[in-house]
Amino acid sequence: MSKSSSPPTLIFCGFLVFFFCSFASITPTAATDHIVGANKGWNPGINYTDWANNHTFYVNDLISFRYVKTQYNVFEVNQSGYDNCTTEGALGNWSSGKDFILLNKAKRYFFICGNGQCYNGMKVSVVVHPLPPPPSAAAAANTSSSNSAVPVFLHKGLVGLKTLVVAVVSIWLGWL
Repeated sequence: MSKSSSPPTLIFCGFLVFFFCSFASITPTAATDHIVGANKGWNPGINYTDWANNHTFYVNDLISFRYVKTQYNVFEVNQSGYDNCTTEGALGNWSSGKDFILLNKAKRYFFICGNGQCYNGMKVSVVVHPLPPPPSAAAAANTSSSNSAVPVFLHKGLVGLKTLVVAVVSIWLGWL
């Protein structure tokens, strides 16, 4: 004895397949929050050049500075201010202790601590690159999830969504 599918069931299943395919074809892009010094934060005696050289920065990423707000601060300066540890002509300054700075242009940014700690290494320079072009459909289809730049939470979210869709369709059609 076989079950026959009613037209509303087929319409619902068609909608789920469309919904599933739509989400599967999305190539999400997400800005990255680069925490200066990682778990060491913004403190004297840390080699921030090494830290910056191990990160790739793109337009619309954030650079975050974490520090004790009563002891340190952050100034965006030009190259001369960076080289000489001076805040004269600063392009911006922050002192909250948890500063999130949008890197909205492709250029080299220069940041220093403005209370004299620049001389103790509290300065960092980062090069921000333009956003890479979106992958073509063929390239996106050939990219494996382990090589993808998609954040893990989006990948796992899509796996969960796919599992949910398969389960709902299976229950609806009486396969489970």
